[in-house]
Amino acid sequence: MAAVSMRLPVIRKAVGPSRPRGGEKHLVVPGDTITTDTGYMRGHGTYVDEEKLVASVAGAVERVNKLVCVTPLQSRYNGEVGDIVVGRITEVQQKRWKVETNSRLDSVLLLSSMNLPGGELRRRSAEDELAMRDYLQEGDLISAEVQSVFSDGAVSLHTRSLKYGKLGQGVLVQVSPSLVKRQKTHFHDLPCGASVILGNNGFIWIYPTPEQKDEEAGGFTTNLEPVPLSDREVISRLRNCIVALVTQKLMLFDTSILYCYEASLPHQIKDILKPEVMEEIVLETRQKLLDLEG
Repeated sequence: MAAVSMRLPVIRKAVGPSRPRGGEKHLVVPGDTITTDTGYMRGHGTYVDEEKLVASVAGAVERVNKLVCVTPLQSRYNGEVGDIVVGRITEVQQKRWKVETNSRLDSVLLLSSMNLPGGELRRRSAEDELAMRDYLQEGDLISAEVQSVFSDGAVSLHTRSLKYGKLGQGVLVQVSPSLVKRQKTHFHDLPCGASVILGNNGFIWIYPTPEQKDEEAGGFTTNLEPVPLSDREVISRLRNCIVALVTQKLMLFDTSILYCYEASLPHQIKDILKPEVMEEIVLETRQKLLDLEG
């Protein structure tokens, strides 16, 4: 007979929202008046009505000097130049690939915007165009950088660095882009034995840390060796920790993920997603982050 897990109801402690240092965020809903001062400039998520600056989306008000904009709490990914993204190839077209990056429109990866296998630097020929499916085909996952944003909001990608390219074996977790913290680097080798790519578009890739970087492949050969059980357990635990952090609306960056991983070690991997365990480990993570701040 299969074992049945039963949990009795318990009284949970009321957990107050964690307040960021420097005060609470100014949250607004559509129609709220942000300011009546005419000296401010109108940014994204706002409009002017009867000389008042009014919010057009639900989110947090951000001020940069005189520019006021509202960052939505939940939305599709809006690309910015320099963002690191993880995407899935959806279509192979003439001299380009269409990539799903969690934005409103499919992103574009041009044949001329990628490294050739081996890192060759030369003009792309007709033979390269015929061999496009040998490089990337439908369903492949890639890491890339946003090269430019078109006027309609579509994103153009490039993989000209050897750290970008085709992704091999690992686990993809999809979260809200607003929960991924912007940092100088989004590629992290964690000390627990796994690595993560925190895509600005909300796609997070968890994979076993490679023993040696293969610089000759140009980012197109994937290691298909069986992943050891210990590595698979670490990846599964990290995946559940990220789901727990997202459920409790905590920002995702390398430190928060590592603290959550350490807090989850006393529990079995499958138990991390139980509501009371999730609350306990995220509360411990939040406390560690507050202690770190100061």
